[in-house]
Formats: sequence, C-alpha cells, structure tokens
Amino acid sequence: MFKSIIAGAVCCLFFFQAEAQNLYMPRDIQHAFNKGTRSLDGKPGKNYWQNHGRYTISISALPPDRNIKGVEQIVYFNNSPDTLKRLNMKLILNIHRPGVARFGSASDDYLTPGVQVDSIFINGTKKPWNNKQAANTNQMISLPKPLMPHDSVKLDITWHFEISKESGREGMIDSTTYYLAYFYPRVSVYDDYNGWDTLPFLDAQEFYNDFNDYTLNVTVPKNYLVWSTGTLQNPNQVLQPEYAKRLEKSFTSDSTIHVATPEDLAKKNITAQNNVNTWTWTANNISDMAVGISDHYDWDAASAIVDDKTHRRASMQAAFLDNAADFHHAVQAGRNSLSWLSHNWPGVPYPFPKMTSFQGFADMEYPMMVNDSHTDDIRFSQFVQDHEIAHTYFPFYMGINESRYSYMDEGWATTFELLIGTAEVGKEKAEELYKEFRVFGYIKDRSTAEDLPIITPSSEQRQGFGNNAYGKPSLSYFALKDMLGDNLFKKAMHTYMDNWNGKHPIPWDYFNSMNSGSGKNLNWFFNNWFFTNNYIDLNLQKVAKGNGGYTLSIQNVGGFAIPFDVKVTYSDGTTDSFHQTPAVWENNEKQINVNIKTAKTIISAVLDGGIFIDYDDSNNKWTAK
Repeated sequence: MFKSIIAGAVCCLFFFQAEAQNLYMPRDIQHAFNKGTRSLDGKPGKNYWQNHGRYTISISALPPDRNIKGVEQIVYFNNSPDTLKRLNMKLILNIHRPGVARFGSASDDYLTPGVQVDSIFINGTKKPWNNKQAANTNQMISLPKPLMPHDSVKLDITWHFEISKESGREGMIDSTTYYLAYFYPRVSVYDDYNGWDTLPFLDAQEFYNDFNDYTLNVTVPKNYLVWSTGTLQNPNQVLQPEYAKRLEKSFTSDSTIHVATPEDLAKKNITAQNNVNTWTWTANNISDMAVGISDHYDWDAASAIVDDKTHRRASMQAAFLDNAADFHHAVQAGRNSLSWLSHNWPGVPYPFPKMTSFQGFADMEYPMMVNDSHTDDIRFSQFVQDHEIAHTYFPFYMGINESRYSYMDEGWATTFELLIGTAEVGKEKAEELYKEFRVFGYIKDRSTAEDLPIITPSSEQRQGFGNNAYGKPSLSYFALKDMLGDNLFKKAMHTYMDNWNGKHPIPWDYFNSMNSGSGKNLNWFFNNWFFTNNYIDLNLQKVAKGNGGYTLSIQNVGGFAIPFDVKVTYSDGTTDSFHQTPAVWENNEKQINVNIKTAKTIISAVLDGGIFIDYDDSNNKWTAK
C-alpha cells in the first residue's frame, strides 16, 4: 500500500509536469522554473528564496502642519544567491511631484514636493543624495560594497514630506485628519523571476512588497488618536485609563464598544496630556504599514472569533466622523466579514490580530486597515468594506505582485465580495450588484482593450485594465468553481494558498497549484480564460427533435468556457432547466451539442448564463415554428 501511494504520487507529479508546459510561459518565468525556484507541482521550488527587511520607523505628524518628518533604520537581508551591488528604493509619494509620470492629471491640491531625503547612511557611511534627481517613484542607489548572499546591510534614513491636500489612497482627509500610506522609503522587492522591481507607480496599478518586520512610532499632539497596522504596544501610556480599559474590553466583546464618542472628544482628555504622545505599533511578517490620525473621529471597536480551533479573536475597529451613519455600522459589518471569510470563503482563519475601517476617500486596502468612503447607502458601504477586507488574503496573506498581476488579488476580492454578499442579502440582490459593477460594463464594451488576455501584465495596460483585473478573472474563478464543485474548488484553492502563504506567487503558481490540488489537468481551462482574446457570447443555432428528446446546437462565438443553463418551456406550460458546467467546452471550445431527454414537446428554449452576461443575447432563444 505504501509503495503504491508513492508511485501514484510520482505518476501524478510527472503528469502535471508534462501537461503544465502546455500553457504559454514567458522566458523570464521559464528561467525561474529552470533554476528550481518555482515548481511545476505548484509549490515553491527547492531553491525558492525571498528577501526580507526589518524596519524601525519613527514619524511625527503635528496637524494642522502638513509636514511629516521621519527617521528609519532598515536592516535588509539578502537571502538570494545573487551578489547585490545596488538597492532599488521605492519612494511612492513622489507620485505627487509636478511632472512625474502618472496615468491621470493632477490638481494643484494633489501636488507636493514629494519625498525629501535629508540624509542616508549605509552601514554607517553617509551616502550622497540629490532630491532633485531622485524625483521618481524608483531610485537606484549603489552600495559602498556589494551585499553578498545571506548577508545584510543597514540603512539609516531621515526624510520628510508634505502631506497632500487632496486625499486619495493617502493624504489629508480634513485639516486635522490625515491618512498616511506608502509614507516611508523602502527597499524594493528583489525576486527570483524579475530581479529588482522597478515598475514605476503611476497612481493606477497597485503595489508589490516584501514581507518585513516593523516597529512604528507615531508622534502626534495630545488629544489626537492614532490607528495603525499592527498591535499597539503602549495603550496605557498614550490613553487615559478609562479609554485604555474600553479598548481592552473590546478585544473580547461581540457588542460594539464606543472607545471614544463625540462627548468624550469634546472633553479633550482621552489621551495622556503631554504636549505630544508617541504611539508604538509592531507587526511582523507583513507587507506594509498604514496610519490614520484625527482629533475628532469617533472610535468604535469589538471583536469576532476567527479560528474555532483556538478560539482566537480578531479586533474590529472603526474611526469616523460622527455624522457618517454608515460607519456607525462598520464594526458589526466588519465582524461579520472577518467571521464569514474565516469560516466560509476562503475559509482560512483571518491571519491578523485586527482590522480597522477608517473613513477617508480611497476605498482601498492596507494590511489590517481599510480606507473607505462614506456613502448614504449603508448596504453599499458594507459591500465596499467587504471587498477591501477580503483583500486580507490577496494580496496580504499571499504576497501578490499587484503592479504586474493585478488580477491575482482584485479578481479574488471581487469573487469573495459576491460570495459574502450572497450570504448577506441573498443570491438575487448580490448577483444584480455584481453584474452591474463587475460584468455589464465589460461585456457591453466592444473595445479592443477589453478583450486583451487576462495574463497581459497589468503594468502594460491602461484602457481595459479595470475589467482585466476585477470582473474577468473573477468570472474565471466562478466558472472553475462551477466546474469543479465547491468542495474540490476549495481544496484546490487551499492548496494554492497553503503553498504560497507569506511568499510571492505568480500566475503559473496558481495554475499549477490548482492542477495539483484538484488532481485534474485544468490547463485547457486556464488557457481558455487567461491566454486568449475570448469574451462571452453564445449562439443557440438550432433545436432538433430526435429519438428520446432534443439536440441543441450551440456555438461559442465569444470563446470563454462558461457555465450556462438551458431553460425550456414545454407545450403543456411547464418549464425545466438543465445546467451545463464549463466542462462541456473541454473537447471543443467553439461548438457543442446539448442533448435533452424528454418525452414532452419543447416549444421554446433559451440560454441563460446568469452572471456570465452574454454580449449579444438576441441569438440565445429558440421558439418552435
């Protein structure tokens, strides 16, 4: 028995290794597999590595002064087999500089002088720095001596920047409320397939970061509250006893605890009454830190059990203007998100100690933080918050390269958004919202860019980027879920997540992991959905009566392997529905026959794709003459 199991596993591995090569693989990706850093069974290869940093950051923010000052020490560990003569630094806030490359226009309120480095020392030696020349979101710096494999280098950097008046993913929410994100110089990702990540940040595609360890000190005036990624290390030093107790109580409470109310804020006695207070946060093995600051935001908190085995709870907090009715529901909506995502889809316990929903303007995710807009529609606000919290898993639990492969995180968050929405408001309402926001605009737009293959690097897209990142990949995940069934799909998805938690997966790791996890060769499906110019368009050509029933001839004009229902009406007025999974397209992706066994007479038939909206549904119906 033992021998036969091993032999079967080896045969299965050889099968996937042989078949996985059917998918197009760019030469840089091929090189990674050849080097053994990636494996065709979907796991990290025997030679896989990734670099790591230890960041100690101290910043001061003294609203309404818009100047933010910072000092940091980075210890950067080179786990690669390569000798690094240079480091690429990410200076994301240079996106605010006049004249820098960006996808959109910029108002005067958006523009700032960007990141201004005051000094940089490398292993104690001061390095020349020219802020005029270092004007982009990438800046390569040479090292005094090469950084050898399995060695580290220490950087000490002081810098400052002016927070933008116009808030987006980060910036000034109001004169005494700031959201700080991407605010510190960081070492870019150096990986096994692309080397240094030098893709510019253009204020559209998102981010790609190493998993680092952080200590963050945030100094603000008294009576200012601070929310951040990570765990607050000194609540009893920065909060008055009553408020520290309320916060502590919330960590075990299902009910919302009002840590700070408008009445509390009016007393100006929530924080320690020093001129300034320094709030200290820590987070390990995480990809980024973000910070919210305000002297007039309400603070609510509660918690939810996210792991039944350990009974571990995660804190859910919210910071918001008191007149934002939707945010008064944010904590309980967030508790639902944390619990539901942990127990259902993806069905992986929420991996962090907390989540904070901060009222801003971005509708954007950060590790343990979301920066969401206020709306008057409480249900829609929950819909948006669900999406952003779902990002916890992609790209933060999995270290996704969002800059290059946006669909690896946005497509999954869009999928979870519909799944949790179905549980919250029912299938009909959730699917209507999904179709309205994620599918209709794509399928009814016949522009060339909308039919670019999903695998097209996000960094090479402008028009069509949104649908290629959100709706189309989400539809591919739903199509695969329909074909495999919930249990096998979840098993394969968990194989992928287990393989790449805390690491940097690429699309081929997803394809190979899903093959291994399902025990099936799905490459025909992945090729159909990710590597073609397909879209959604079926044509019911004819319905022919034969022995034992009817045969429907269906042409796949658009080409995507989608599920659909054949809905028929009989001459006696009764109806029936016959579900077809994407598996019907495996042998012929352009033409199939569907056989319906019935003794009744069919007088009409229609093809219904549900969320897979047809580009031209005028040819989806047949009526007997």
